[in-house]
Amino acid sequence: MCKLEVNIKSAQKNYPIFINNHDIEKLKDEIFDYIGDKNFVVIISREVYKLYSNILKFPKEKIFILKDGEKEKNIKNYAKILDFTLKNHLTREDAIIAIGGGVVGDLAGFAASTYMRGINYIQVPTTLLACTDSSVGGKTAINTSYGKNLVGSFYQPNSVFINVNFLKTLDERQFKSGLGEVIKYGFIEKSCLCNEELNLMNFLNENAQKILDCDILTLADLIKICIKLKISVVNQDEKEKGLRKILNYGHTYGHAIEKITNYRKYTHGECVICGILFALNFAFKNGKIDKEYKFLCEDLVSKFNFPKIPQFDTNKILNIMKTDKKAGNNYITLILPTDYAKVEPFKYNFDQINL
Repeated sequence: MCKLEVNIKSAQKNYPIFINNHDIEKLKDEIFDYIGDKNFVVIISREVYKLYSNILKFPKEKIFILKDGEKEKNIKNYAKILDFTLKNHLTREDAIIAIGGGVVGDLAGFAASTYMRGINYIQVPTTLLACTDSSVGGKTAINTSYGKNLVGSFYQPNSVFINVNFLKTLDERQFKSGLGEVIKYGFIEKSCLCNEELNLMNFLNENAQKILDCDILTLADLIKICIKLKISVVNQDEKEKGLRKILNYGHTYGHAIEKITNYRKYTHGECVICGILFALNFAFKNGKIDKEYKFLCEDLVSKFNFPKIPQFDTNKILNIMKTDKKAGNNYITLILPTDYAKVEPFKYNFDQINL
């Protein structure tokens, strides 16, 4: 087992992240050892519930099952979770346990941040995307008809339990969706200002086949690297005032693709990769990187066989990008590559953006 620690000094907020490949049967006891005799509810992905309910054995009256898919991260389900939590008589001292992917974590975390003005919550990520990114850092949100994650809060979990064995039953497409965020970390590593040199791009190049074959020990190392980079950023900038903006590499364009296809056609990771390829092309055209580095990045992406996403109507994409949280009255902040494993934010007027 590996234990990492988030330590946000500005907020005086510390919490542990446990990474292991124990038998999943042990997970409930591990969580109960951590929360003690607190009352709790479990918000769990429907697919995870189907696969693991007989193993996890949480009491049925404590379980809220959430359908899978980004479209479920909405205000109706948020209200249902609050109602379920109230019916179970949770107090401020009790806990919400989120078991699933990023959708479950974001939605349960947002409910936890607002229930009685803040309640304990535990993240148990079960997808590669959630294990390497969304379960750590305290971003919680729901989507609206205007765009993704436009209503939310920064609210850190009390702990994160990552069991790599959950990834064994992840379907190929959802597994590779997580690789979209993993590759992002490779391209931004030096900008994360981590005090360790982790060489994620080299790790991805050297272990591409083991990763695609879901080798558990390789995945455990991969998750540990990504979480260390995320911790480094979050510790320095919890609420995205500066440094944390680099984590949005590939996301502005990627979120627009998700929105224009109603969150149904492509996974989040597929859209992030599309956004990264857009950023590489845009940066190259604007003299931020040379063609050798652009080719190096594109070659790494190609090792993981992501689907090709077609070009969409430019005006529609730009209109969605205007609602991005990083947009101003007439500009958008794009995170662009500038050197090996480095990115920086740049402001562009919308009429300067050539899609």
